[in-house]
Amino acid sequence: MVTLVFVRAPVAGRVKTRLAASLGAEGALRVYRRLAEHTLREARAVGGEVRIHFTPADAGAGVRAWLGDGARYLPQTAGDLGARMEAAFRAAFEDGAERVIIIGSDLPDLSAALLRRAFDALESHAAVIGPARDGGYYLLGMRTMIDGLFDGIPWSTDAVLARTLERLRAAGIEPALLDTLSDVDEVDDLPAGWAEWARVEGAR
Repeated sequence: MVTLVFVRAPVAGRVKTRLAASLGAEGALRVYRRLAEHTLREARAVGGEVRIHFTPADAGAGVRAWLGDGARYLPQTAGDLGARMEAAFRAAFEDGAERVIIIGSDLPDLSAALLRRAFDALESHAAVIGPARDGGYYLLGMRTMIDGLFDGIPWSTDAVLARTLERLRAAGIEPALLDTLSDVDEVDDLPAGWAEWARVEGAR
């Protein structure tokens, strides 16, 4: 049982750039750090192995200092998001994992209970997906590699989920579906009070 989490080194101006248009680079960074830390707490609460795949490749020491011990830290591979996710899944399966999920690091409503449901779903389904309201997905799980699943997907568009479901069904796989959640891209996606918190923190 392995949970994969993709993170970016916490550098102002390089994370949550759309959010920064409203909160400023430092405010967006504070939100990003809070979201990623929440993600890791929930993932660790589930048990199993947590793998943090970070970028850029030379940021390992800084990311570990930020997020702490209790996880395996690995640099993301080269390529688009699909290539990087495929490589992370493949490495976990090659290391003997039998159920692997990947989760986004910008989900205020993510919970350990939801992650447990994802792993439980993989007992009876070959794949599980957590749909995002923007047309993508916040979670993908598999119990073995599904060839071609990540090829040619129009990442960062509202067609990601639909295309991925098409690929799965073409492979004869009907995935389990989790609750639909919202990830954070714009200031309107933030939970109540978060924008004010980010601004107040920055004024201290």
